[in-house]
Amino acid sequence: MPPHKKKLKDMKNPSILKTLIRSKVLVLDGAMGTMIQKLKFDESHYRGERFKNYDILLKGNNDLLSITQPKAILNIHKEYLEAGADIIMTNTFSSTSIAMADYNMESLVHDLNYESTQLAKKAVKEYDSPYKPRFIAGSIGPTNKTASMSPDVNNPGFREVHFDDLVVSYFEQISALVDGGVDILFVETVFDTLNAKAALFAIENYNIKNSVSVPIMLSGTLTDASGRTLSGQTLEAFITSVSHINLLSIGLNCSFGAAGLFPYIKKMSLTTDLPISVHPNAGLPNEFGEYDQSSGQMQNLIKDFLENKIVNIIGGCCGTTPDHISLISEIANDYNVRKIN
Repeated sequence: MPPHKKKLKDMKNPSILKTLIRSKVLVLDGAMGTMIQKLKFDESHYRGERFKNYDILLKGNNDLLSITQPKAILNIHKEYLEAGADIIMTNTFSSTSIAMADYNMESLVHDLNYESTQLAKKAVKEYDSPYKPRFIAGSIGPTNKTASMSPDVNNPGFREVHFDDLVVSYFEQISALVDGGVDILFVETVFDTLNAKAALFAIENYNIKNSVSVPIMLSGTLTDASGRTLSGQTLEAFITSVSHINLLSIGLNCSFGAAGLFPYIKKMSLTTDLPISVHPNAGLPNEFGEYDQSSGQMQNLIKDFLENKIVNIIGGCCGTTPDHISLISEIANDYNVRKIN
C-alpha cells in the first residue's frame, strides 16, 4: 500500500464534510488555553516524567501537554464533543519547529502533532455517529514570527523568519498531522498573510507530493476597528490574496468578541462565495486579561450571525468553554445555513 494511503486510511471522506457544510451550520469547539488554565498546572505537570530533567522552563508550552498530560487534553476534547461540537481542533497551535525553538524542542514536532491528533481521534471515536459525524481539524497557528514585518523599528528591512523557512516548518507539521489522521488542516489566527501563504503553499506541496487533497480551512484575525490584519491588509485584500487556493472555508477568529466581529463577517459574506467560519473570543479581556462574557451572553450575540445567515461554521476562541459551545450548539440547528454556490 502506498505511504499516503496508509496516512489517509482513517480520514473521513471529504465529500461528507462538503455536503454537511451546505446543509447545516457546523459547530466548532472552543478555546484550549482557557481549559488548560483552569487545571492550574505547574512546572512539574508540563515536564511530566519524560522531561523531568529538561534544562529549560516548560510551563506555558501548552502543546507539550499532549505528551506529558494526555488524559487532560483528551478530557477537554471530550467535553467539547459532549457539548455538541462537530469539529474539534488538535492541541497543536504552536507545534512548528519555529515556535518550538523557544523551548529548544524543534526535534519534537512530529511527536507533538502526531500524539495530539491521536488524542483527538480517540475522543472522536466515542462520539462519532452516522447521524452526527465528528471531524478533527489540525490546528496550524501563525508561529511567533512574522515574515512581513521587522521586529526592529531601527531596521525595517530585517526579518526574523523568511518564507522558505516557514514552508519547511509548516510542511513538517502538516505531514505529522496527516500521519496522525486529521480530517481538515486549519490555518488559523492569521495575522500575516505571508505566513499563511507559506502554510498554504506547504499544504499544496504535501497534497501534490502524496497525490491527496486534504480539506483546508483558513481563518484570519483583525487587530483593531480599522478591520485590518497586523500586516496591514484590509478584509477584502486578505480574501483576494488567498483566492487562488482551493479552500473548504474562510473566516475570522479571535480579534474581538462576537459583537465586534459581526460587521466584518457580514462584509465577508458579501465578498466571497466560500463557506464562512467564525469563532470569536468570549468578549474582550478585562484588566486582568480574563474573559468575562458568559455563555448566555455569547449565545445571544451568536444569534445575530445565524439570523442573518452569514455563517456556515461557528465556534469559540479565547475565553470560551464547553458551556459556551453547548449553548451555541443548542441554537445552531434552529437556523438555516448561509447559502453557498
